[in-house]
Amino acid sequence: MLIDFFHALRSARLPVSVKEHLALLEALQAGVVGPNSDGAWAIDDFYHLARTVLVKDEKHYDRFDRAFGAYFHGVELVADFTKEIPLDWLRKTLERELTPEQKAAIEKMGWDELMETLKKRLEEQKERHEGGSKWIGTGGTSPFGHGGYNPQGVRIGGAGRNKSAVKVWDQRAYKDYDDTQELGTRNIKVALRRLRKFARQGLAEELDLDDTIHSTAANAGYLDIRMVPERRNNVKVLLLMDVGGTMDEHVARVEELFSAVKSEFKHLEFYYFHNCVYDFMWKNNRRRFSEKFPTQDIIRKYNKDYKLIFVGDATMSPYEILQPGGSVEYNNEEAGAEWLQRLTHAFPKYAWINPEPQGVWQYRQSIGVIQQLMSQRMYPLTLKGLEETMRLLSK
Repeated sequence: MLIDFFHALRSARLPVSVKEHLALLEALQAGVVGPNSDGAWAIDDFYHLARTVLVKDEKHYDRFDRAFGAYFHGVELVADFTKEIPLDWLRKTLERELTPEQKAAIEKMGWDELMETLKKRLEEQKERHEGGSKWIGTGGTSPFGHGGYNPQGVRIGGAGRNKSAVKVWDQRAYKDYDDTQELGTRNIKVALRRLRKFARQGLAEELDLDDTIHSTAANAGYLDIRMVPERRNNVKVLLLMDVGGTMDEHVARVEELFSAVKSEFKHLEFYYFHNCVYDFMWKNNRRRFSEKFPTQDIIRKYNKDYKLIFVGDATMSPYEILQPGGSVEYNNEEAGAEWLQRLTHAFPKYAWINPEPQGVWQYRQSIGVIQQLMSQRMYPLTLKGLEETMRLLSK
């Protein structure tokens, strides 16, 4: 029973043993989970049981999720998030395609007007709307809801379509980047090796051949072995990575970069943020609200020797960078631009690596804002871009 599932997990390079597989079968036989009243199995119950029994380290959760989804033909877990807005309001049944002229005619609200109008809509609206231009709904031109078009609005539920939302009303879960991703090429590592500063530290474990020869000759031919500490790359790197949202399109490439960075730099510290850096960051996306690391503490903890590298597509509403309360997830007291300036002041050697194709940068207002804050130290996630980044940081 479930032999193919076991082999699927092993094929995904998960350290699952036969003993753990048998434990899962015993749990099923004992009725820990079972069919619902209608006779159908609850796939989410089985998922949680299987993950609890088979996965012993949280770093493997992401790999397990992908293997589980592939084996069960793309079945996804659906979390029951409690929302104040009725789910029926957000059911999308209409998909409208607007002409460029129609899109240009839609007015864009300012930040204060947008927030105040949303407050009024929540107080006034009593039923579901679809295809309109005013109420919270779907498929229209209203700045509130999802599935339609508006040059600047608050996305409520659904998935991003036009990348124009300045706020997102939904509970979202991000996944850590996999730092064991197998690289398809060694070129990324070669590019990173431009940033090197070797030093001999630690125990004397490596034979110093030249000194051994000289010491033996000076000792009348009696062998006098000399050892030295191994040479290691002494460069210190502070890596800050954007995760979730539009970054989902770039996961594979960022994981390759993350794997290469972890193998090349022994002194590496990394943190996650979403869209823009604010007053806290995190190291584990599953615990991003329970294990926060204040940005000010990070600035104090690491000295100026660290090379600061941001990785992100810088694709967001400009309000998220320039406006207090502009974060799509919570009301930040200070604008993201303030925190970016504090970080670049604390770590003079800094750069931003952008996985978005360089040809679209000019069309994204937020990318231009970040470039200005980074003093134009933004480079594409290409081999040439990485080489330029390493050359800049090594000066």
